[in-house]
Amino acid sequence: MRSAITSLEPLRAVEGGRVTLHGSNFPVDDLPGITVGGAAARVAFASSRRLSFFVPSGVSGARLPVRIDDLTGGTAFVSVGECWATGLHQVDNPVFDAQGNLYVTYSGARGQEAPVSVFRVTPEGTREPFASGIVNTTSMTWAPDGHLYVTSRFEGAVYRIGADGTHEVVAGDLGVACGLVVDPDGWMYVGDRTGTIFRVRDGKATAFATLPPSVAAFHIAMSPSGDLYVAAPTLSSFDNIYRIGRHGDVTPLPHTFGRPQGLAFAPDGTLHVVEALAGASGVYRLTSDDASPELVVSGPALVGVAFGPAGTLVVVSNESAYRFD
Repeated sequence: MRSAITSLEPLRAVEGGRVTLHGSNFPVDDLPGITVGGAAARVAFASSRRLSFFVPSGVSGARLPVRIDDLTGGTAFVSVGECWATGLHQVDNPVFDAQGNLYVTYSGARGQEAPVSVFRVTPEGTREPFASGIVNTTSMTWAPDGHLYVTSRFEGAVYRIGADGTHEVVAGDLGVACGLVVDPDGWMYVGDRTGTIFRVRDGKATAFATLPPSVAAFHIAMSPSGDLYVAAPTLSSFDNIYRIGRHGDVTPLPHTFGRPQGLAFAPDGTLHVVEALAGASGVYRLTSDDASPELVVSGPALVGVAFGPAGTLVVVSNESAYRFD
């Protein structure tokens, strides 16, 4: 019987990401050859109804054709993100400014002062130093005052960075400071991965909520309604995402993720969660707190996600940032 491709998931991936073709009557006696944009891909799994493969290195573009060699059962299409910047050490989400520049970090090993703490990547792909002298830059956010704020997990501090890259400490004594958001009223929320979410104003911090300690970092996003969402990977194989209400009440979401990392809300209000589970890393979308997660981007060792102007989506690994326009 003739082979047929019925669907592909996810529709977006980066090099090394695992993608699956669904269909019928796929050959299994001899592994079929699969190409992505004409480049050979390595098959990871094969059955008569499902073929999984890894996106080959060196390919990128929107709607690249995916074909099974010597079969006439149709063509699927996958969008592969362009490598926008590399040579990073990213441990949380990057952030965009209003002009479409992307800000990324070189966080470094504990106590390491890297030559550049924060880079700015232009829409054309030029990576330029933006701020230096901050040890272990971790999480970033823009605030209503127009400044970029960044945490130092080594110092337990939050820095405010000016337009020229100069910076000053605005809050300290925050433990292992990671995870950072600022609400429209200027209240700052900072995660101490040992188990506390702090609420900060004018340099004064008070405990706002308590969570299980994380072995890696807290990652924080604020929903359009003003609730906090926190990822806190532990030694468990799978962990919940937590919703924290405006009065500090903590509710775990029903679905779990393997080593959840960066969180971000898309322009349509849906929550996106980076899962860093070995061998199955990707970005998942939740249309509501109790909805089943939908894999929307596949890639190896992803840690962060960000949404920019004009619909740009960026996902980052520890070393590289990939762009989907």
